Amino acid sequence: MHTIYRLNADELDSKFLDSLKSMFGHKQIEIAVSEADETDYLLRAPANRERLLQAVADVDAGRNLVTPDQTPFR
Repeated sequence: MHTIYRLNADELDSKFLDSLKSMFGHKQIEIAVSEADETDYLLRAPANRERLLQAVADVDAGRNLVTPDQTPFR
């Protein structure tokens, strides 16, 4: 079984540990901790990765830019 938890470190408590113990019983487990990087998460899916990298390239080249209407609301 492979499970990924994404949470704030402040949310770690005894209930979280109890949940892990309940899920995995008396099995040997491995816990790896890393700081979550939203960029990595967004780039994980190939379609998102391609779209986001193309958007960055477009901005760098000054292509396909959209300028919002600057008139104030009344």
